[in-house]
Amino acid sequence: MKKNYIYALVTVVIWATMATVVKVLMGNMPDLQALGIGSLFAFVFLFIMNAATGRLKEMRNCSPKDIAKMAGLGFLGLFLYSYLYYYGIGTLTSQEACILNYLWPIMLMIFSCIILKESITVRKVAAMLSSFVGIVVLTTGSGGTAGEGRIAGIAACIIGAACYGLFSVLNKKEDMDQNLTMMVIWLTTAVCSFAAGLPAGNWIPVRGFQWLGLIWLGVVVNAVAYLLWALSLRGIENTAKIANLAYLTPFLSVMISAVFLKERMHVTAVLALILIVGGILIQSIPASGDKVSSGERPAEQVPADSRAGSSEPENKRKD
Repeated sequence: MKKNYIYALVTVVIWATMATVVKVLMGNMPDLQALGIGSLFAFVFLFIMNAATGRLKEMRNCSPKDIAKMAGLGFLGLFLYSYLYYYGIGTLTSQEACILNYLWPIMLMIFSCIILKESITVRKVAAMLSSFVGIVVLTTGSGGTAGEGRIAGIAACIIGAACYGLFSVLNKKEDMDQNLTMMVIWLTTAVCSFAAGLPAGNWIPVRGFQWLGLIWLGVVVNAVAYLLWALSLRGIENTAKIANLAYLTPFLSVMISAVFLKERMHVTAVLALILIVGGILIQSIPASGDKVSSGERPAEQVPADSRAGSSEPENKRKD
């Protein structure tokens, strides 16, 4: 059990570094270039891992329709989501972008009610209201960036969170092998990034620490963290005890950006973070007798963040 918590905490720390690393790379590197190269590293790592474990042979059992579904999930859930998140990081402070990114569990809940017909409860409504107030506080608060760029960055992060929430629900609905699915998804993300970014002709030569940053994003954040997360959830009866540790990610991310990027921890950002993460925790705590309207399926706990994309902790390998 101790190992499970160690794996989970290491994973949370890795995820918390993402916004800061991207912010550093975004200093002079186009976001599609960073996304494309990082995604390619993730694909290569997962390809080698699947080949070494014998899982790669199972690709022969996948129909063209299955591969098309994987690619479609990759376009929606990691290409669009990551591109919008990277754009937000480039136009906002890393604190603001990371906080808004954590709207995705609320988006997951909304799409679960719409697509999976899960019940709508008073608790879920309260969670949505708390997170919505958090958005308002962050949007209207002072101390961040200003102007049209700020509004565009906020909109990009919110839309990106919606893309990831929808991706998680669809991935859960399809219930495909996550090791192979994520390999195809990262390949799709890399191909889409290169296809969309190269024609612009503004890519720059990658040098020194930038390679380290891209390898960190691709291999450590996008691939290794998944393996550690999967290990943390093995052999335990109550996955929520481990999964809820992932909600430490935005708090750690804010502190890391304050230390390494010298970003001030504004009161409005902290308040928005508390409201948004508080909303996630409100709706993740099981309760009975608070139903507003019911669907075909009972409400399920919204899982913690993971770069794998599955909406249930048990299925996560897996920004």
